[in-house]
Amino acid sequence: MDTAAADPPSATYDRIGIGYSEIRRPDPRLHALIGQALKGARTVVNVGAGTGSYEPEGVSVTAVDPSEVMLGQHLGTNKVKAAAEALPFTDGSFDTAMAIMTVHHWPDLHRGLGELRRVADRQVVFTWDPTHRTELWLLEEYLPEIRELDHARFTPVTEVADALDAHTVTPFSIPHDFTDGFQCAYWRRPECYLDPIIRQASSTFAQLPPSVVEPAIARLRSDLDSGTWHRRHADLLGQQSMDYGYRLLIAGR
Repeated sequence: MDTAAADPPSATYDRIGIGYSEIRRPDPRLHALIGQALKGARTVVNVGAGTGSYEPEGVSVTAVDPSEVMLGQHLGTNKVKAAAEALPFTDGSFDTAMAIMTVHHWPDLHRGLGELRRVADRQVVFTWDPTHRTELWLLEEYLPEIRELDHARFTPVTEVADALDAHTVTPFSIPHDFTDGFQCAYWRRPECYLDPIIRQASSTFAQLPPSVVEPAIARLRSDLDSGTWHRRHADLLGQQSMDYGYRLLIAGR
């Protein structure tokens, strides 16, 4: 595996962040779920904000991210370059802290979660559980290297929930037409994984070397052309959504 796997979050997203917002388009169903968790907040800090996906409307939002490239695509006016582990705010500065698909990038998860609790009365975290089964077919059949990388950086949801003292953990099943280019977004649209632009918008794909990714994608292309993939996964084609382990955690008031 190449040395990019050891890059800090800022370096990773400085590399893959260009054009990120074109692929990672917020999905309205996930937006609604997160919006409900943020209901009533007047001031929000979005930690690991990236381009600002899933931020609430009509609320004062401060976006925090360590990547200049990602903050450059954020349309908000309150933007701060900083790491989750050292938020430059006083205690209780915000009603709510949100962190969406970012905690797995933090070098010190527990310190970062502690910062969320310090600066806000409520915490809303969306993440993925590496202990969850069912697993995306892409990992089992084509790229087990993704499993190795993701299991090394994602923390089990039970541990995240304990660290936050979360009172609510809500599953989110991925719809078959999900618009946000998560790794699992294309579980029923396998041809999308053939697109290098889509792969580049995934931090996991972006950290694997071409010598690993390209042969796997060639096998997938061959299986799609021959109909092998569709025969193997005929059961998926009628499913409207799949639970692959994404969870929304809510803690505090």
